[in-house]
Amino acid sequence: MPKMKTKSGAKKRFKITATGRIKRKHAYKSHILTKKEHDQKKRLGKFVEVSKADKENVKDCLAI
Repeated sequence: MPKMKTKSGAKKRFKITATGRIKRKHAYKSHILTKKEHDQKKRLGKFVEVSKADKENVKDCLAI
């Protein structure tokens, strides 16, 4: 049986922490920032944990 390959798009977008949790960046931070409030832009710049519903799909993409 061959090894499972990691999806290259997923490996660029997700990081695995030392405790095994999966981190992701927020969306909507790439352009059209003039109409967004300072606090919103600050919040969008931070990492957040992947939701429970998406965790299994992300794990499959990362071949964990």
